[in-house]
Amino acid sequence: MSEQGGAAAQLDPALLAIIVCPQCHGRLAPVADELACQGECGLVYPVRDGIPVLLVDEARKPG
Repeated sequence: MSEQGGAAAQLDPALLAIIVCPQCHGRLAPVADELACQGECGLVYPVRDGIPVLLVDEARKPG
């Protein structure tokens, strides 16, 4: 599910349960220091200082 020690892995599970991708409204999964959309768009959002940056302009395409 997530890598040990990543900033995204340390996010509150209750927060992860309610936030969604702002682009396609897909579920977000923690991966190291990022949140990866599990929906249609597949965008990856950064987590900076323990805060998810859920701005489409800040996201990157996977790969």
